[in-house]
Amino acid sequence: MAVQPIRLFGDPVLRTPAEPVRDFDKELRKLVADLTETMLDAPGSGLAAPQIGVGLRVFTYNVDDVVGHLINPQLDLSEEEQFGPEGCLSIPGFSFDCRRALRVVAKGYDMHGEPVTLEGSELLARCIQHETDHLDGVLFVDRLDREARKAALRAIRETEWGNAGPPEVRLSPHATLGRAL
Repeated sequence: MAVQPIRLFGDPVLRTPAEPVRDFDKELRKLVADLTETMLDAPGSGLAAPQIGVGLRVFTYNVDDVVGHLINPQLDLSEEEQFGPEGCLSIPGFSFDCRRALRVVAKGYDMHGEPVTLEGSELLARCIQHETDHLDGVLFVDRLDREARKAALRAIRETEWGNAGPPEVRLSPHATLGRAL
């Protein structure tokens, strides 16, 4: 297990849809361990494989002291919505209000290829949707309303790292405000 560099906004890997996992092998288990250690070190509520430069459909989560992972997720979203603050380890230091489904049922696999169903509401539902978006090449700022998105992108461009291209920067535990997803 090793803490990996987290890719920041502007890195093309964050906009590239991830490939489904086909081999549930030792390398996959190492990826899950690295994702988990990196997420806990950051600290964050979730981390997707593309955020450490790996284009596979894998994410980890840490919500309400429950740490887990999901591979090849398929989501069923509630019609009822929530609206609230959301952040991202790949966009450090920022939080914007984002609309998400209030509840989610996620089906996928664990690192051994066993089927898993993960049900959550509120923060866990937000985390699952946020991390699955990463696997689809979508960032949470893409889900903001037009005015909020413009303001968010303007604020990101004004950061030291906002126009730096595809950096690999290791975030310190103090690099974000609160826990990012």
